[in-house]
Amino acid sequence: MLDSFIAELDRALRAIAGVHDGHRPTPAGAAREADLTEDERRHAAALMRVNHVGEVCAQALYRGQALTARDQHTRQQLEQAAREEQDHLAWSAERIAELDGRPSLLNPLWYAGAFAMGAAAGAFGDRWNLAFLAETERQVGEHLAWHLERLPAHDRRTRVVVDAMRADEARHRDTAVQLGAAELPTPVKQAMRLAAKVMTTVAYRV
Repeated sequence: MLDSFIAELDRALRAIAGVHDGHRPTPAGAAREADLTEDERRHAAALMRVNHVGEVCAQALYRGQALTARDQHTRQQLEQAAREEQDHLAWSAERIAELDGRPSLLNPLWYAGAFAMGAAAGAFGDRWNLAFLAETERQVGEHLAWHLERLPAHDRRTRVVVDAMRADEARHRDTAVQLGAAELPTPVKQAMRLAAKVMTTVAYRV
């Protein structure tokens, strides 16, 4: 029990402190850096900060959900998704640095809130746990698509990172549905959208 607590605390501190253990190289690869204006660079960095916060929250959500998942296979799928999301965390942090930006100052708060939400979702049973995962990934995919519309068209390095993240999120959602995710009630979906709106608005600036 103590070992598990220490392991979770270590994961949380790594995610918050920016110690990212990515396994796949950034999809930006050899994409050339665009000649961005100062406003474009600042805007792109802020959008990537929002995405980085989303990945901090994803780590917390998945860890919280895996902690309370009842089925071993479900738990393994959640842990696998969390490992893949670590790549997103590393990619977004790297791109923020390239754009001379900074991560959100509120990452500890984002992580704690998301972990509590994930643990609560898992406590309702695996069908609802997976339903929460599927809806989260669906909304994240929409959010990333919106970012692609707002990013400078010539900022190829940022755009390929966001596009690769969106593809992974869609796959995670499909996996949750295939594993038997229920359909969340509309009020729950709306509450999730509201919470995401608050997070993205604040993280863009702080």
